[in-house]
Amino acid sequence: MNLIDMLGNSDLPQDQRATTTTEPGERICSRKACRQSATMQLLWNNPKIHTPERRKIWLACDEHVAWLEDYLQSRSLWKETLPLTPKDSA
Repeated sequence: MNLIDMLGNSDLPQDQRATTTTEPGERICSRKACRQSATMQLLWNNPKIHTPERRKIWLACDEHVAWLEDYLQSRSLWKETLPLTPKDSA
């Protein structure tokens, strides 16, 4: 196993690690271990370290959008959830 294989997949059993790569430009869900295509974008900001106008973006598939939104809201980081459009993927 090389260093690249260890990054991001090391906490998964060998048989559950991602063995394929995503297509260039493909947007995948930000939920840990999810490899589904993203359909939504969650805009957030940590007011302790970011300026008020700064927006960080997590991508979410249909299955995980509610979980990620709840995670950010419970930490007072969530700003808004928007559909991921083809223009956003470029």
